[in-house]
Amino acid sequence: MTPAIAGCLLVVMLSGTLVALTRRPKRQVLMISAHGLMLSMLFLALEAPDVAYSEIAVGTALVPVMFLTVLASVRGGGRRNKPS
Repeated sequence: MTPAIAGCLLVVMLSGTLVALTRRPKRQVLMISAHGLMLSMLFLALEAPDVAYSEIAVGTALVPVMFLTVLASVRGGGRRNKPS
């Protein structure tokens, strides 16, 4: 194991722990996105660029956008359907 891979593994473990310890949903979504970026760096260090690009597209962009959309609809959607 090279020092670069060991360093990337440590950063991935730290970012995963920070995701789990974050309490606010919006901050947690941002931490998930940062964790996806750290995972893609690990995949690049492991010489798997195709997996790294997929992680950047899905883990860093699409999943956080989906989570933020769901958070917005859950927080704001209930007001439209209340009976008057």
